[in-house]
Amino acid sequence: MTRAWILPMLFVVCGSAVAAALAVTGSPGAAASLLLMFVLIAGLNSPLVFPRSIGAVEAQRRSAIDGRPIVYWRPGCKYCLRLRIRLGRSARRLHWVDIWRDPAGATVVRAANDGDETVPTVVVAGRPHVNPDHGWVRAQLSPPA
Repeated sequence: MTRAWILPMLFVVCGSAVAAALAVTGSPGAAASLLLMFVLIAGLNSPLVFPRSIGAVEAQRRSAIDGRPIVYWRPGCKYCLRLRIRLGRSARRLHWVDIWRDPAGATVVRAANDGDETVPTVVVAGRPHVNPDHGWVRAQLSPPA
């Protein structure tokens, strides 16, 4: 199991333990709703809510061709999740690179952030932008007027 799944699995295990304790004490309805809540939180913190990640080299190649921004992210990052949710369907038009799965992506992020792996880092036309506003990112997807 990769480290991207550690936090979601921890949520599921803890939720299951608490739900089992509630079910034993005679509150099956509360146990079911609590377990559902923990599973939803686990889903939000998993890589499943993000578009499919590609490698940094491939993302740079594609970005050079189509001009779309590259988003360097990692699972469990609340700022990455916030950007992903606020972008909505527009997020699928970006190139997403999971820095935990791609060492080249982590190197790009460290180079842009003085050695830190600060995400989300969005690269537009070769210039990195750390934790940009979702409206600005969405505007980068629009063709120039």
